[in-house]
Amino acid sequence: MKFAFNPSVQSLYTGRLSAHPRVAIHDATLTPAAVAIVVAKSAANDEACFLLTRRAKGLTRHSGQYALPGGRLEPDESTETAALRELQEELGLTASTNQVVGQLDDFPTRSGFRITPVVVWLEQDTNMALDPNEVEEVFSVPVRDLIHPDIPRLHQISQSPSPVLSIWLESLHEEVFSPTAAILYQFREIALFGRQTRVAHYEQPVFAWR
Repeated sequence: MKFAFNPSVQSLYTGRLSAHPRVAIHDATLTPAAVAIVVAKSAANDEACFLLTRRAKGLTRHSGQYALPGGRLEPDESTETAALRELQEELGLTASTNQVVGQLDDFPTRSGFRITPVVVWLEQDTNMALDPNEVEEVFSVPVRDLIHPDIPRLHQISQSPSPVLSIWLESLHEEVFSPTAAILYQFREIALFGRQTRVAHYEQPVFAWR
């Protein structure tokens, strides 16, 4: 069962992510950043969930939007270290590099970042201490939500020839847009279904361009 939080599912995800030929973007005009896809045990049952935040309204960039924990790399910092540091700073959760089970493709954003998604399998309790300056709220979303039949949704916009990708999260009754949606969609395709799927070509909604 690929939705359970147990060693077998951890091994399944790790194997599929390891087999994925990751695409890195080498563009000096983009600022390197990392986000954490944190897979943890649901407080309600033994199923796996992932952590999704809503960014604080006072932020100058992407305020109030759904996002994965993350941020820009510091000088001489690796993507894994940055993702784990941001996880601790934003949510108060400490994880080690031994808990990283893989990385997804780099994703270029309209706001000038090159995001590297880092997948973390978090065994310990998720007792969180949110940084109110960065995070308004955090949600534990069942991984099962990612197999909703209405995923992905593609939207044509006049400002770009490429479609905007979004995903519907049933447990939140909310639609989430790229780049977060594209990253979660690639996680779904690779970790849950074992399908080699690229997402960097998908557009982001205009409100995320700034």
